[in-house]
Amino acid sequence: MPTSILGPYTRTIIAAALVVVTIVFCLTIRIPVHTSIEPLFDWMTASWFGYIGTTWGAAFAVVEAFHLVGLAFIGGTVVASDGRLLGLILTDQPPRAIIDKTYRIFNWALILTLSTGIFMACGVAGKIYFLKVFWYKMLTLCAGMLFEYGIRRPLLEKELEDINPWVLKLTAVASVMVWFTVAALGRWIGYSG
Repeated sequence: MPTSILGPYTRTIIAAALVVVTIVFCLTIRIPVHTSIEPLFDWMTASWFGYIGTTWGAAFAVVEAFHLVGLAFIGGTVVASDGRLLGLILTDQPPRAIIDKTYRIFNWALILTLSTGIFMACGVAGKIYFLKVFWYKMLTLCAGMLFEYGIRRPLLEKELEDINPWVLKLTAVASVMVWFTVAALGRWIGYSG
């Protein structure tokens, strides 16, 4: 099997470098970019989604309920698959079966959560634009998706018996930590502003 100049962990190194670059970007040169996207948030508020979200409280509540259902499914798949990798739950089932079943559910839950999150953001775009916690959540959400699709999934597509058990456990712990942080920051938005 050919390896690149970065060795057998090319995807991991690239994903980690992208996360570091994103963090440095957000902590240093974010302000000029941040002010340049303010018209986008003004447009979001003026869009149909923004109008419906700000004027029809019931519509916003229904969409928020679906958002929470998507989050619950994401949380459930993370707990089930990573809990199985850690050997804490579902130990009577083979890890491959649990991982394969949770992949599909995770994908649909992420699509549901992202689409309802966009609608909700349009309804409160004038508020969240000024909340630092919103930008931190977006950063961790991007890091979570990058981790899931760039590191975790490619790693777990291999035969699990061929992977060092400590690598599996560290991957599971990192996954739980990333998605817990996304959820906690999302909840924190509700307490901010």
